[in-house]
Amino acid sequence: MANKTNPGNFFEDFQLGQKIIHATPRTITQGDSSLYTALYGTRFAAHSSSAFAQAVGLPEAPVDDMLVFHVVFGKTVPDISLNAIANLGYAQGRFGLPVYPGDTLSTVSEVIGLKENSNGKTGTVYVRSVGTNQRGEVVLDYVRWVMVRKGNANAEVGEAVVPELAKSVSGGDLIVPEGLDLSGYDARLAGSPHFWDDYEAGEKIDHVDAMTVEESDHMIATRLYQNTAKVHFNQHTEKDGRFGKRIVYGGHIISLARALSFNGLANAFRIAAINGGRHVAPIFAGDTVYAWSEVLEQEALPGRDDVGALRLRMIAAKDHACSDFPYQNSDGTYHSAVVLDFDYTVLMPRKL
Repeated sequence: MANKTNPGNFFEDFQLGQKIIHATPRTITQGDSSLYTALYGTRFAAHSSSAFAQAVGLPEAPVDDMLVFHVVFGKTVPDISLNAIANLGYAQGRFGLPVYPGDTLSTVSEVIGLKENSNGKTGTVYVRSVGTNQRGEVVLDYVRWVMVRKGNANAEVGEAVVPELAKSVSGGDLIVPEGLDLSGYDARLAGSPHFWDDYEAGEKIDHVDAMTVEESDHMIATRLYQNTAKVHFNQHTEKDGRFGKRIVYGGHIISLARALSFNGLANAFRIAAINGGRHVAPIFAGDTVYAWSEVLEQEALPGRDDVGALRLRMIAAKDHACSDFPYQNSDGTYHSAVVLDFDYTVLMPRKL
């Protein structure tokens, strides 16, 4: 009998320039958005209310940007990271057209870098993944790199190639949704009086609230995205793994922190770019996530006086309130509580 199951790709299976068409297309529904809200409690007005979205020129409430990210990401897991040890980071992520309920998303990836690690047992795979809708229009384009096991430690691999990646997506390259008109933006309904003009570079915001990760929640969330990475689900094998238990999908922490950031950044109605990101340390069920943000850059957008961009550093910490803004120590190492360092850009209304 032939083996019909998919064992996943190991590091030596990847080739520079290789393109992978990922199965399976996924139609996003209102039910998906409702479940996403139930998992994270996200409250951003444009994603919560079609009436609010229509008042600012959108046809209806778009699907939450991070739900779009997770679905596009999830498509890549069986081919890229089924045998991964850790997802290491992100760069050059740009959100394209908004996604609405009923849209169908597909993902294609290209291998843009390969580097075997010094232990000879693992390597880092760099991929650019592009998510498109049913019309072939780009909804998300991003780079990530992941540490993958070798299936055969003695397998020969090519010379290391590490791509050069921009530190951030420039304001001129950000995509503002077509038809967006913030002259009808109601700050009272959005939940905050603070507009783009009220923030400044260097400002730090403690988001105050926190959420404890439950085993059932992180597994439901990861299944929602059809992310099949073994380390999130199989306690039978993970009891003998590095940590002795299941690890929480890193994207779950990004979504938790983004939801918590509503308290202080309620008018950050759209994520426009993912400039960079790093999962600093693992999270497990029972850990409590706090978050704080720093404004890195305030950028006006060409030809727009109703909307501006804020580049933010979002830090998530476990079991540590963020009133002291935990980040890095004097030697450049991370504070022991930090689990996520995420650099992203949001759109925010300006005062007219």
